[in-house]
Amino acid sequence: MKPTAYTFESMKKRAAAWLLEGISPQRLALTLALGFVLGCIPLVGVPTGLCVVLAVVFRLNLPAIQAANYAAMPFQLALIVPFARLGGKLAPATHAALDFSALAQSPMQLMHASSSVAAQLGVMAGQALLAWLLLAIPVVGLLTLTLTQVLRRVPAVAEAKARGLLS
Repeated sequence: MKPTAYTFESMKKRAAAWLLEGISPQRLALTLALGFVLGCIPLVGVPTGLCVVLAVVFRLNLPAIQAANYAAMPFQLALIVPFARLGGKLAPATHAALDFSALAQSPMQLMHASSSVAAQLGVMAGQALLAWLLLAIPVVGLLTLTLTQVLRRVPAVAEAKARGLLS
């Protein structure tokens, strides 16, 4: 089986097909915006499940939200450190900086250091999640407005309106 390459043209065709299925441009734009923003959560592995839950609960287009989620993966990885830094400024932790010097010591020091490092990484993940939460809602709003305008210019929308699929 040959893997599918996602090009701009193939994404346009998929969006047009979704619009022809009766999804309004506003609903599709919201679905894509939610998928993209959820895909940027600074916790690796979490966005896919969240997108499935949101799609089922709010009856969103599951392939569309997952496509946007997967498109955001490079951004997710690139934004982990900036989110952690911003979260660290918003909610400073009371612990010392990460110390890896104990990793070269005895097994007992290694066990103590690993629990300390895990706790510090957990705090950093919480700080990064806080920063993401503060930015997520405005970004979803802006992306939804922008994508709605873009999707209204897709020729498939005019065709869907002509068929009576959209109001």
